Amino acid sequence: MSASTPVEPKRCAWAGSTPLMCEYHDHEWGVPQHDDRVLFEFLILEGAQAGLSWRTILQRREGYRRAFHAFDAKKIARYTDADRVRLMADAGIIRNRLKIEAAIGNAKAYLALCKAHGSLDAWLWQHVDGTPLVNRRKDGTVPARTELSDRISKELLGLGFKFVGSTIIYAYLQAVGVVNDHAPDCFRYQPLSRGRA
Repeated sequence: MSASTPVEPKRCAWAGSTPLMCEYHDHEWGVPQHDDRVLFEFLILEGAQAGLSWRTILQRREGYRRAFHAFDAKKIARYTDADRVRLMADAGIIRNRLKIEAAIGNAKAYLALCKAHGSLDAWLWQHVDGTPLVNRRKDGTVPARTELSDRISKELLGLGFKFVGSTIIYAYLQAVGVVNDHAPDCFRYQPLSRGRA
């Protein structure tokens, strides 16, 4: 190997080697997120992922942003039957009627949550006292759900959200940095564990 050959950093195994997945892993996954629009976007995208791969969703992310008005919950909550027809015909997103209905319903539930609690950010992060949970899974296995995801899932379901089962919510908590599940030997583990994005 020549001295000029760049060395790829050690990443979590799930990131693979595709540029899209590596970019997401390196710059977004596990980074504590406090922007309500982004938190809402991830909630919708994680629900859309149910039964699919995250790579499939990432490939359609821009399509979702376009189709769902940049995840503007106020606009989504006012969608009409004409919008439902438009979304079902949009090849840039997952054209699943239940997931589309859930996204519209979740926008309404999100607005109600924000009215009651100030923001999704405030509501979500109070479950961990504002500090990410840092895991150190030596054997590399990561659970599909935890007591925390069970609890948050139950609360969201009670607030009228759909496609927020515990497994979906655990993936959500990982994505938005409420939980740091980077592998201990991943190059992102230490910076995020020390609170640096």
